[in-house]
Amino acid sequence: MNWVDAGPDELVEGEYLTADLSGGEALVYKLNGEYLAVANVCSHDGGEIAGGLVADGQIECPRHGARFCLRTGAALCAPAYEGIQVYPVRVGEGRIWVGDGY
Repeated sequence: MNWVDAGPDELVEGEYLTADLSGGEALVYKLNGEYLAVANVCSHDGGEIAGGLVADGQIECPRHGARFCLRTGAALCAPAYEGIQVYPVRVGEGRIWVGDGY
């Protein structure tokens, strides 16, 4: 697996970083001290979910309100019925790394 540098490990809860992966862009969030990464795409319409409201471990699509679990990528409500990709994350050397090719 290749690891992509997403940025410094100083991410504030509620903010995100992006990582350019071979299959598209990932969003990296810090949730209760843990780093999580999901694909920056809504399975409902293929648009970006970046900037959507993050609460209770979920991200909400800013266009149509579909919600996804940041831990599993599972779709949690309509209009999305399919989940989104999650990526492994590791922290080291003061950086956040996202697994590409998983």
